[in-house]
Amino acid sequence: MTETILVVNAGSSSLKYALFEQSEELRPLLRGSISSLDEKPRMTVSAGGGNRTVDIDLNDGAINIKQAMNQVIAHLADRDLLRKVTCVGHRIVHGGQHFKSAVLLDEPTMKQLRELAPLAPMHQPRNIAIIDTVQAVLPSTRQFGCFDTAFHHTRPQLAKIYGLPRELTDSGMISYGFHGLSYSYIASCLKARFGAEAGGRVIVAHLGSGASLCALVNGASAATTMGFSPLDGLVMSTRSGSIDPGVILHLLQHRKMAVEHVAHLLQSESGLLGVSGVSGDMQALIASKQPSANEAIDLFVYRITQAIGSLAASMSGLDMLVFCAGIGEHSPLIRAKVGEGAGWLGVEIDAQRNSRSDETISSVDSKVKVLALPTDEERAVAKELRFAFGRP
Repeated sequence: MTETILVVNAGSSSLKYALFEQSEELRPLLRGSISSLDEKPRMTVSAGGGNRTVDIDLNDGAINIKQAMNQVIAHLADRDLLRKVTCVGHRIVHGGQHFKSAVLLDEPTMKQLRELAPLAPMHQPRNIAIIDTVQAVLPSTRQFGCFDTAFHHTRPQLAKIYGLPRELTDSGMISYGFHGLSYSYIASCLKARFGAEAGGRVIVAHLGSGASLCALVNGASAATTMGFSPLDGLVMSTRSGSIDPGVILHLLQHRKMAVEHVAHLLQSESGLLGVSGVSGDMQALIASKQPSANEAIDLFVYRITQAIGSLAASMSGLDMLVFCAGIGEHSPLIRAKVGEGAGWLGVEIDAQRNSRSDETISSVDSKVKVLALPTDEERAVAKELRFAFGRP
């Protein structure tokens, strides 16, 4: 029987999973996802390399993350794949200051993860709920956590601290950075292609419903747009991104909004959805004829190009720009607009290469190499487990 690693990746409204053979190549046996958990969930599954995708009707309205995980477990059991799972790896959003590499999810670790939940309230409770669900179904199977924050521990101290009193900084009120597993995967791809320097001074644009940028120097995180929480940085699907703290004070003190209302406003009612009044989905905005949809797109691009300038300054230059994740990988329009906004840095995107979504989309005259690469957070988790624990 071939032993396998099950990797689980919970988002704010989705659940992705992948089953890898425990081998040096980590051959994928199965990949799947359940999207739109809060509306009309849709399950898709692909075997092996993913050339053939099957849609599975869940016959359900909204489901929670535990129910989604139970669907995954049931599907694996139906295909006689569950008994081959010897360990489960989880992408966990927040590892705080303590967790800098993959860890066994024992009870002391789980206690610390629960204490970190207020720092990522949209994600961490979902991560914990899935771990608890797997524990109930597969009590003898070891579970491991890999952290989105871990990759960013290499940043210099000045990239982590805020202008706050020292006692608050020392208590953990610092910039952590997120999407680290995605950036780790892209960095490994760049090292495989370009050697130890990994492309030199690189900005990776992870553009999905959650979005951030990361400055890499020789493959290590040097700066990133998300900070203390996944709310920070770019305008996202429903999240506000960076905002003047005075706005929040005004909402609390003068508009007398409850803290819970403000939290929901910033996390679920803002971003592309809030600005457009149409949708938080980029494809829907591009298809819309509403002026507010165009304004939301323009704001998304403006904030990205603004952040590219800041990150390039932190590295004293830019050698490469990499687009990844749902929007970054699949939207030629957004890539073209961002490339135009970053033209002053020497970015020049070839229209035909971009429209075909080639891997290299920069023009031959571009001073900055521009790539569009698929990211793979699930494989990043599996690789980290093998690196940290051998054959877990």
